Amino acid sequence: MTYLQKGTKQFTLANLALFAAGFITFANLYITQPLFPQFSKEFHVSPTVASLSLSVATVVLSFSLILFGSLSEAWGRKKLMTISIFAASILTIALAFSPSFEILILLRIVQGFVFAGVPAIAMAYLGEEVDPASLGAAMGLYISGNSVGGLAGRIIMGTVTDLYNWQIGMIFLGLLSLVICAYFVWALPASKHFTPRPLQFKSLSKSLFSHLKDPGLVCLFGIAFTLMGGFVTLYNYISYKLLAHPYNLSATIVGWIFIVYLVGTFSSAWFGSLSDKFGRQKVLLIGIIIMFSGALLTLPVHLFIKILGIVVFTFGFFGAHSIASGWVSRRAKRDKAQASSLYLFAYYFGSSVGGTTGGIFWSHWGWNGIIAFISCLIMTAFILTVTIMLNDRKVESSVENHYQY
Repeated sequence: MTYLQKGTKQFTLANLALFAAGFITFANLYITQPLFPQFSKEFHVSPTVASLSLSVATVVLSFSLILFGSLSEAWGRKKLMTISIFAASILTIALAFSPSFEILILLRIVQGFVFAGVPAIAMAYLGEEVDPASLGAAMGLYISGNSVGGLAGRIIMGTVTDLYNWQIGMIFLGLLSLVICAYFVWALPASKHFTPRPLQFKSLSKSLFSHLKDPGLVCLFGIAFTLMGGFVTLYNYISYKLLAHPYNLSATIVGWIFIVYLVGTFSSAWFGSLSDKFGRQKVLLIGIIIMFSGALLTLPVHLFIKILGIVVFTFGFFGAHSIASGWVSRRAKRDKAQASSLYLFAYYFGSSVGGTTGGIFWSHWGWNGIIAFISCLIMTAFILTVTIMLNDRKVESSVENHYQY
């Protein structure tokens, strides 16, 4: 059986389909993020409480990833991804009719569960179906769909909220997502290298925990937690900063600032290709350093420099994430969906913990506190990456010495 290779029609169809699935998932996941100030005003809640409309979805998502990853080993990849995106789209329409903040949170909890179908399985699908020489580029294109989806969700919600209200924005995005769902079902090729196995939770649990015995994978999970925690923290509270004095921007303009997500579309695909040529370790470290530099650039008061910092920060994050996520698929020798699920569990758990914890830093120390918190997370990711490099070199040296003797 042949693998999907760059330049073929099947490779293009598979990547566009998963791009669409990532678009749906992340457009709907992050729709509440630009609405935090609106929720604070309409429902009379603090910024930290308003952030729960995102955090509860991501924390439920993080735990559900493990379940969906295991289910896909028995039930198949495409079927579960299809159910996930259709259910997520319908729930977004339901959000528009929430009579209270409590009901909205409840719906987001349910939505967080169904969101897990795509991120838990898509990377495993690519790891199984794509030729190893083309995997970096394929993973980068999938991650770029995530960034475009996150961008579109934020822009749509910010613009429509200003023109009409946030409820209309939810309905519009939900209907658009349903149309894209139909394309996904048509375009994604069926799995050729997937072999289903009986759903035995005991054996699945055993294989799940076996991934934790690899120090390199554990470090990659830590990188996911810290980088995503820092990324979501910045985007959670930048709206409050830009809507207030001295900027006093409108919700529409703040929403369009999220267009910087497009640099993530480029960097994720570009970094993926670079990793195929120069190695994952070096390129991942470069992405982390770029992300840290961008965070520091958001400290000056000048609006242009602050937006430039957001651009650089976003560029580095998506580049680093595409490398780390692809590294997990290559490093795991078996049960790739479960390994990807553990990575994404850490990724979204970091989003929940970092995004809400950042509210404490915002309330007490303002934007300087936010950047100090993000900087600590990024430096931890840097240390974990260096740890992987040193550990791998130690293992390689040990193997060489073994053969010499």
